[in-house]
Amino acid sequence: MKMTWNKWMGITLSSIMVTGLLTGCNTDQEVGKQDSANKPTAEANANLNKSGMPIVNEPIELTFFTGLAATNGSTPFEERLVYKEYAKMSNVNVKFQFIPFDSLTEKRNLALANGDYPDAFFTARMPAADLMRYGSEGAFVKVDEMLDYAPNLKGLMEKYPDLKKALTMPDGHIYSFPSFYSPEFLPMLIGTPLWVKQDYLDKMGLKEPKTIDEFYEFLKAAKTTDLNGNGQADELPYSGTGIGPLIDQLKGAWGVGNRGLGHKFVDVDPANGKLRFFRLTDNYRSMLQFLNKLYQEGLIDKDVFTQDGKTLYAKGAKGQLASTINPNPKTQFNGEGYFGLGALKGPNGDQMYTHIKVPMVWPGAFVITSKNKHPEATVRWMDHFFGDEGGTFFFMGKEGVSYTKQADGTLEYVDSIKNSPEGLTLDQALTKYVSWMGGSYPGYVQHSYFKGSESLPESVEAGEKAKPYAIKDLWYNFNYTEEETEFMSTIGTDIQNYINEMESKFITGAASFSEWDKYVKTATGMGLDRYMKVYQGAFERYDSN
Repeated sequence: MKMTWNKWMGITLSSIMVTGLLTGCNTDQEVGKQDSANKPTAEANANLNKSGMPIVNEPIELTFFTGLAATNGSTPFEERLVYKEYAKMSNVNVKFQFIPFDSLTEKRNLALANGDYPDAFFTARMPAADLMRYGSEGAFVKVDEMLDYAPNLKGLMEKYPDLKKALTMPDGHIYSFPSFYSPEFLPMLIGTPLWVKQDYLDKMGLKEPKTIDEFYEFLKAAKTTDLNGNGQADELPYSGTGIGPLIDQLKGAWGVGNRGLGHKFVDVDPANGKLRFFRLTDNYRSMLQFLNKLYQEGLIDKDVFTQDGKTLYAKGAKGQLASTINPNPKTQFNGEGYFGLGALKGPNGDQMYTHIKVPMVWPGAFVITSKNKHPEATVRWMDHFFGDEGGTFFFMGKEGVSYTKQADGTLEYVDSIKNSPEGLTLDQALTKYVSWMGGSYPGYVQHSYFKGSESLPESVEAGEKAKPYAIKDLWYNFNYTEEETEFMSTIGTDIQNYINEMESKFITGAASFSEWDKYVKTATGMGLDRYMKVYQGAFERYDSN
């Protein structure tokens, strides 16, 4: 008897081993059956409209496996304004099966292993490796073969060729709709600037830091000044969650990391145009030595390696943070008067803003499965949200109900959302209307209709500062074959973990820079040549798509 949707939710992890073996034994014939399972019937084709609304003449029902962020409330999506209205417009009624993000990977893997999944995966964070594996087995619909029903996604791929490169798997097919940020929306791609408090600068008689040396002088002064006026030496020149964000903000001042945050180990050597593993270069070592100096002098919070966001924001609420990295101090801990730094000039004259995310954040934000009897209608349902009209609808809701258009053409949520009478936060108030809170959603994010912290004036200003020095050739993520994925998830991951571990030791002083040559030799001997060959192959496929 076939397992039902509810039953697999309670299956123990031990069953994954068995079902994994079974799915690994699929014959070509079985895969062929999966491919044919989603071919529409003549009746389904007759019911479908190729353009306009409704999508189908007679109502249809679909079920989506749906990831849910803790900040997204528990109100069923079916009861939220955007989906109630969309069901009326489209004649497509969707049932969203909620799976919390903290158990999402386990439940998604189990569903894939069992082959017991619904019509689509929505906000389910499907990784590229699974898109390739299960897509090639016939479990997922080939979106590239249905682009006539997806004019908005097709148009975006034509406008931004790198989007098509990143969505195309090594077998040449596209199996998903992504979560895609407009490349022109730089504050969104920056996400978490390096923030400095203006009135603290004023108290110290300093101007905005423009170079690495000036940033160092600012941190030193903050260490010895009672900036928050409480009579205690509790000021933290810099604090954050982990050391990685600070590295990513500063490395451009040493001329490394020139292909963006999607590639934290490999970039292009400007001297010869070839790929390089920049984390072992002399320039990168110099940056680590600078961070070691900051740490040894107490200019970096000693808790930076272990604290979570809650602890950091509590410090911010007490006025302890002279500088920090997060989405926006105003939204995170009611921190007023912070501004974002631009690209700092380094000791050798390098000045490059490298802290820029890949515009395609989640490649597998929406995946249609072989169980879907209405794939074309489902493609049309999703594609609507990738256009201007559908994007505004997805993020803002309905004009006159959840938002209004101002005289200058800008959009604003209604006052009952911005200033909830019940004392709700913005995210909480929005759960009656939309579902994008918490991220991982499929859709196209533009400044005109996205009202997250990245759209606040401080974030927009930080984007303007970064713009002149933003990296010019931003790589999206590369996709790997199954063999390459196996290498990168084992030996490749071991190399990366070793690098991260040793860098923390160099910064804290647990390892001496006199050991650098030995460290480079060890990392190289772990399989770095093979790592770079895999990277080169993935890059060449990406570049040729």
